[in-house]
Amino acid sequence: MEDAELDSSELGTHTYWQQAYIKEINNFDENGDPGDVWFGEDSAMRIVNWICKCGIDKDTAIIDLGCGNGYTLSELAREGFTNLLGIDYCPEAIILAEKVAKSEFPDLKFQVFDITRDDVNILGKKFGVVHDKGTYDAISLNPENPKEHRQKYIEKMVDMLDDNGMFIITSCNWTESELITQFQDKLKLKQVLPTPQFKFGGKVGSVVSSVVFEKKK
Repeated sequence: MEDAELDSSELGTHTYWQQAYIKEINNFDENGDPGDVWFGEDSAMRIVNWICKCGIDKDTAIIDLGCGNGYTLSELAREGFTNLLGIDYCPEAIILAEKVAKSEFPDLKFQVFDITRDDVNILGKKFGVVHDKGTYDAISLNPENPKEHRQKYIEKMVDMLDDNGMFIITSCNWTESELITQFQDKLKLKQVLPTPQFKFGGKVGSVVSSVVFEKKK
């Protein structure tokens, strides 16, 4: 059913992520462990590799929505991309990302920003690539008005894109077809990226879905 929402979860709450990142900051300070990569490093590297091969310039403005510990941006920086920004609504995530990036990629920029509440204009520019791995999922799990939060997310995300911009999303909660349906009013499908599949009960499915959209002209 198109309008069906996901069951709410603590993963959709600010408190959960705040507590999680406080633990990861402490763990990094004590052990040098940068923390978990949402959906795993392989999932992040599939996106990094696709961006590297898609033909955009290395100075293209790229923003990572819900950047967490900044892993995806660090890997893009390693590949020579220079115009990178990570945002997260948890100040603790930004603190962690800055700590992790400091030694190897001190020029990476991170900013506290809540995509469902804050004005996109404070970011100061439009982006050629908007990337999301798990943030739309978390917003969809919000115990309070998830559909309203999803709609705000979509509006703000589209406002971030420049005229030729691409939106790349990886989700473990929504299928490819559901993502395409939810974003089709504002964006057009560019490509569905292959992801690992599993077989259960005679049916083949994916653990995650990764989809690339373009801004409608």
